[in-house]
Amino acid sequence: MRKVLNTLVIAVVALFAGTTLMAADDAVEIMKKSHLAYYYAADNGVANITMTIINKKGKERLREFVMLRIDLIEGGEQKYYTYFKKPSDVSRLTFMVWKNPKGNDDRWIYVPAVDLIKRISADDKNSSFVGSDFTYEDVSGRHWTEDTHTLVSVTETTGERATFLISSVPKESYKGFSEKKVWIDKVSYLPLREEYYDSKGKLLRVFTADKIETVEGVATITQRSMTNEKKKQHTTIVFDNIDYNTGVTDKIFTERYLKNPPRQYIK
Repeated sequence: MRKVLNTLVIAVVALFAGTTLMAADDAVEIMKKSHLAYYYAADNGVANITMTIINKKGKERLREFVMLRIDLIEGGEQKYYTYFKKPSDVSRLTFMVWKNPKGNDDRWIYVPAVDLIKRISADDKNSSFVGSDFTYEDVSGRHWTEDTHTLVSVTETTGERATFLISSVPKESYKGFSEKKVWIDKVSYLPLREEYYDSKGKLLRVFTADKIETVEGVATITQRSMTNEKKKQHTTIVFDNIDYNTGVTDKIFTERYLKNPPRQYIK
């Protein structure tokens, strides 16, 4: 009898262990699909972007810029180039990222007021992106392999969309968050909501996908927001004139073009 009970216990433990492993594998696969859908849409792209920063008193600051992207490897190396148009204090400022999933990203910023190209330290990736509530890392994305993912629920909904709920915890010490909860659309795999928490479980920031449209056959978040709970302010970004697979070439993503932007894309 004892032998039978022991066998049953072992079987139950194995069953739950297998379920947990399957859930962990599912969580990683979901996060991978989400990352690819959000940050690797098509092979390259160009968009005009309007950023509105609203502080706790309701005062607004606007940023207008153009962003270019090229994927060198699907889910791997890619490059971003951002050229600011307005307002005057950031006009002609450019920002470039070489994304490296196996190590720290390379980031540069060109400040025209002092005619200086500055390399941005890897430690600055959680700093505010041009005074907004988005960070430098939010622009190019945090690779899914940097966190441990847990599938919390498969029955969540966000608005009218069915979603997966994933909990992500950094594998190594990280300043950006101690835990991130992500609600991912089951159809497009785009992140619809993200909540960032500190080590004490306090909510730091909230990301929302405010508008999703199909652009050239690609599901795209054309309006997104980030709320800073501590500062009680938020930033909204609207994407316009989105164009995928435009023929953007790798040669544009160099220091040369930080000072001399590609006019065929900066209109």
